[in-house]
Amino acid sequence: MHRLDARVKLVLVLAYVLTTALAPQGAWAVYLLLFSLVTAAYILSELPLKKVYLRSLIALPFALAALPLIFTLPGPAWFSLKLGQITLTASTTGAERAISILLKVWLSVQAGIFLSAVTSRNALLAAMRALKLPRLLVSVMGLMWRYLDLMIAEARRLLRARASRSTSSPLTGQRNGGKITWRANVTGGMAGSLMLRSLERSERVYQAMLSRGYDGESRETRHHPLTGKDRLILFSGLVVLLGINLLALLWTL
Repeated sequence: MHRLDARVKLVLVLAYVLTTALAPQGAWAVYLLLFSLVTAAYILSELPLKKVYLRSLIALPFALAALPLIFTLPGPAWFSLKLGQITLTASTTGAERAISILLKVWLSVQAGIFLSAVTSRNALLAAMRALKLPRLLVSVMGLMWRYLDLMIAEARRLLRARASRSTSSPLTGQRNGGKITWRANVTGGMAGSLMLRSLERSERVYQAMLSRGYDGESRETRHHPLTGKDRLILFSGLVVLLGINLLALLWTL
C-alpha cells in the first residue's frame, strides 16, 4: 500500500468516497462492506487500527448536524421528548437517515485518513496534478499543507509565552491561571494574535516566494506510466466498488 502509485490510491479513494455518498439510507449491508474494505486497507498497510479509529472521530461534530432529522422527518414514531411546552417526536425514518449520514461521513473520513497515512504529501500533490485537477486548487492545498507547520509553531510559541507568564499553584490538583472566564478571554486573545501573526507571516513568505521566481506553478518531473501491477490493482478496486454500487442499487428495488 505504501509503495503503490499515488495516482492509483487517489482514484480508488475518490471512487470509494463517491460509492459511500451514493449508498442509499439504511443500506446496512453496503455500509458493512465499505467498512470492511477500509479496515482491510488499514490491515494491509500495517496501520494501528485503534489510533486510526480514534482519529476518525473528528467526523462526529460535522455529522451532528444530521441529528435534527430524527425529529423533523415524518414517519413511524420512535419516542417522544418533552421540553417544557414543546414535545419532540422522533421517527424511525429520521433516525435511519441520521445514522446513515453519520456512517457515510465516518467512512469517508476514514478513507481520507488512510490516503494521507500511506501517501507522502508531495506524491499526493503530484498525483492531483497528473489527474488534471484544477491547478489553483492543487496549489492552494500544497501551500496549506506546507505552511500549516508554521501556524503550529506560532501557536506553540504563544502557549510557551502564556505558560511563562502564569504562576503555578502549590496546591495539588489545582490548575494554573484564573477562572474559566479568564481562560476563555485569554484563549480568545491568543486566537486573534495567532490570526494576525499568520497573516503577517504569509505576506513575508509570499514576498520571499515571488523574489525566488514563484509564478503560481510547481515545477516537477514527468510522471512515469503505470505498471501492470498498478493497473491491475486499479481495475480490481474499481470493479469491487462497482459491485458495491450494484448491490446498493438492488437494495433500493
